[in-house]
Amino acid sequence: MSASAIPAALPASIDAPADALAPQRRTMLAFLVWGFSALMIGAMIGPLQALNYGGVNAYPSLAPLLKTYYQGLTIHGVLNAYIFTFFVTCGLLVYLPARELGLMPNMALWRGCFAAMALGTLMLLVAMFDNSSSVLWTFYPPLKGSAWFYLGMTLVVAGSLMPLPILLDLRARWKARRPGEITPLVTYMSLTTMLMWALAGGGALIELVVQLNPWALGFTDTVDPIVARTLFWWTGHPIVYFWLMPAYVSWYGLLSKQIGGKLVSDPMARLTFALLLIFSLPVGSHHQFTDPGFSPIWRGILTALTLSVALPSLVTAFTIGLSLEYAGRLRGGRGVIGWFTALPWRDPSVAAQVLAMLTFIFGGAGGIVNGSWELNNIVHNTTWVPGHFHITVGTASALTFMGVAFWMLPHLTGRRLLSRRLALASAWLWFTGMSVFALGMHWAGLHGVPRRAWVSMLPRSVYDRVYGDAHFALILVAVGGCILWLATIAFYTVFLGSLATRRLDRRPSIPFAQAFGGRESYALDGGEPVGVVAHETVSKLALALEHVGLITAFMALATAAAYVPIFWPFLQNATAAHGWNVW
Repeated sequence: MSASAIPAALPASIDAPADALAPQRRTMLAFLVWGFSALMIGAMIGPLQALNYGGVNAYPSLAPLLKTYYQGLTIHGVLNAYIFTFFVTCGLLVYLPARELGLMPNMALWRGCFAAMALGTLMLLVAMFDNSSSVLWTFYPPLKGSAWFYLGMTLVVAGSLMPLPILLDLRARWKARRPGEITPLVTYMSLTTMLMWALAGGGALIELVVQLNPWALGFTDTVDPIVARTLFWWTGHPIVYFWLMPAYVSWYGLLSKQIGGKLVSDPMARLTFALLLIFSLPVGSHHQFTDPGFSPIWRGILTALTLSVALPSLVTAFTIGLSLEYAGRLRGGRGVIGWFTALPWRDPSVAAQVLAMLTFIFGGAGGIVNGSWELNNIVHNTTWVPGHFHITVGTASALTFMGVAFWMLPHLTGRRLLSRRLALASAWLWFTGMSVFALGMHWAGLHGVPRRAWVSMLPRSVYDRVYGDAHFALILVAVGGCILWLATIAFYTVFLGSLATRRLDRRPSIPFAQAFGGRESYALDGGEPVGVVAHETVSKLALALEHVGLITAFMALATAAAYVPIFWPFLQNATAAHGWNVW
């Protein structure tokens, strides 16, 4: 399709006038507010864990609201890792493609997604706050929570899969109107993310439906812990990419527009998401290097497969880095780093996302250690591990989502941001606090300080004797947690205050990026053309990657090939464990 044909095609891509977008905006706002409300609770509890490692036991002063460190850690992990990320992701990955394509999504299914996850969240809150389910975010049996917990988690996971049919429907309708064209970039990235999650979520759903729900409801007396752990990590490793890929959607599909530049390569963005779909699924059992029953051959294979995930991260580093440099030089930046300092650092949305990218460099490096068979033996079950995922999901994803919220709140509500300065301060405080916290956690982990340990309950003399070598690192953990408290207060002052500020004269549009060689979308948002549809000369790579169905089918076979040999001996030698309740 030539560029000259765009005006003639323009009306066909619009199925509703601009004022009909209000239901979509309201639904997206509901996802955003619910998700960030979960983060608010989890983030306010989080620094209590940091103080714990600094030797400060704050939990006795919080009774009866919070009774133990493990109850607080469970609430923190579940609300931050599942509820916050799932709601923001299931909102963004429907709303952005719908607006990019100019089509109305299946609102009943989208609202059903929200309702299922919201009901599941309420059930989880009941089970966690009554201290009946302090099973941590991994909910490993034979630790046994209440049926409310497992049924609530089942609703949350099942609800998080519902955007997939919405995206498939949107893409099919768009393809019918634009035969022969490749899927627009943000839609492609969103669909690939959900296809990955559809394969990944199967592990947790099987664990919950087949094992944990019947066990918690009393239909069965025992559970097989090693099978449950393996099913959990079938989901538990790729869930990292379900947290990260929506951040990539913003980095690739939105950020270059926000900084006044262009995305340097549309095909490389598509390749990144295809590689994440391919590499993220068959490697989850590397989290079980220290578990019994895994042959040395499989441990070696899993190490090699895990390290392959670094490839899409490297593609992202070069592609996004070059896009940032292009924009920075357009803004007058000169020299080796002048382009970097020339970026619009006063824009809180931009600053938050670029800081998130910087942090992710270190998160990726730490992940190589976790995925290595030998190196993992040094850091396994130490504070190194939560230090790592606090600078992946806790910063790369969470800080990016915070940055997205800074432009999305005015877009959805038509109201100005309460304070750009305070928003900017919250981003820098979050970056600083998380960096200090993660440095301390990694450092303490190298001293062998255990993760998930209520160390502040020890008598002071014992604490000093056991963890004295890691004293300075643990002080950094506590200091980082306190800075994060300040960041949380600053962010939510802006977030909640922006829901009630004065109305803007004009609602900001979605900052869809344009790639080199690409052209703007036919979709309209508030009367303005936005987004990227395709290259005028379609890349052969992009065209090949358009076959997402074949890629997904291949990955389903690869996942089965990776897990059948692992599960088979476990099923042949079943372990029957009764439930434990130790709180």
